[in-house]
Amino acid sequence: MTDKLRVALIGYGFMGAAHSQAWRTAPRVFDLPKDIEMAVIVGRNEEAVAAAAEKWGWQEAATDWRDVVARDDIDVVDIVTPGHSHDEIAIAALAAGKHVLCEKPLANSVADADRMAEAARASSAIAMLGFTYRRVPALTRARDLIAAGRIGEVRQVRAAYRQDWLVDPAAPLSWRLKKDEAGAGALGDIGGHAVDLVQFLTGQTVEKVAGTIETITKRRPIETERVGIAGRGGDEYGDVTVDDLAIFTGRLSGGALASFEATRFATGRKNQLSVEVSGSEGAIAFDLESLNELHVYDRTADDLDQGFTRVVVTEPGHPYLSGWWPAGHMLGYEHGFSHQVKDLVEAIASGDQPTPTFDEGAQVQRVLDAVETSSADDSRWVAV
Repeated sequence: MTDKLRVALIGYGFMGAAHSQAWRTAPRVFDLPKDIEMAVIVGRNEEAVAAAAEKWGWQEAATDWRDVVARDDIDVVDIVTPGHSHDEIAIAALAAGKHVLCEKPLANSVADADRMAEAARASSAIAMLGFTYRRVPALTRARDLIAAGRIGEVRQVRAAYRQDWLVDPAAPLSWRLKKDEAGAGALGDIGGHAVDLVQFLTGQTVEKVAGTIETITKRRPIETERVGIAGRGGDEYGDVTVDDLAIFTGRLSGGALASFEATRFATGRKNQLSVEVSGSEGAIAFDLESLNELHVYDRTADDLDQGFTRVVVTEPGHPYLSGWWPAGHMLGYEHGFSHQVKDLVEAIASGDQPTPTFDEGAQVQRVLDAVETSSADDSRWVAV
């Protein structure tokens, strides 16, 4: 086993930037067991991917992912392309013996996700899914507190991921609004985060769901230039083929009831992923827009002034904080991706399977598929 990992990043947009930052930063912050080489970044637009390589520090740029996956000098393939291409790239990389990090969602369908999970189980290489919010220190800490019994028996969970970048009907018809590329809209893109987070925090799975999905703005100007998430639109219009809003209820394997919301029409909410877990002895609440904070309630305390306690999760003993700044100095959105790289590299070195696995990603895909089935059948309960 060599002491070096040569990484290929497939994709160079929003997530390409986030992952590039992580591959560049993690080895400088954490004492990793292997050296990292940012070998090659891949994209279809030769000029754009060359510019991304220069900006983010990749040694070279390429336009054919198949050639890169087949190279003997590549150890890790990091996939940040739209969901419709994940299965082909990941399965080919695993067959070539490469370790794989795949950005969520795992795939655009249950069938594709199951094929990816099967390929991961059959491979001797490591395959890891990028539900990065698990690695926000406050959320990792919340998971640890719940697992230790701090809030007692989990009885109810509320999770919502709210954004507003599609409130304007003139926002263009980007790839995220096309089912053949994105697979789903708010449900799959950000609702998947809410589902994974609830299961991660509670250690329970969603066993059945009942809900509704809706497309609020059904036609949008066709995108002419990609800028940020949405880009710019022209004078021609096309059909939106994914949902804008999903609201559903889930029954967890431990018996608790969970409510979920995923929307891109929450006016004024920029990136609010909130979750509250209520238990028999206390509760824990989190909001991504204040990602260094955890709110903890202990109903067993003998105190007439009981209430949620605001905990700033920046102490050296908190998850992942040992490599960063003195206590009280805040982390940001990008840090979770560096923590993801840390965990992946350590798992490759030890031979242990990191989480989330492709099997976990396929299970989330089945939850989302059941929500779509429920919505199409008058919001009836559907088993996952």
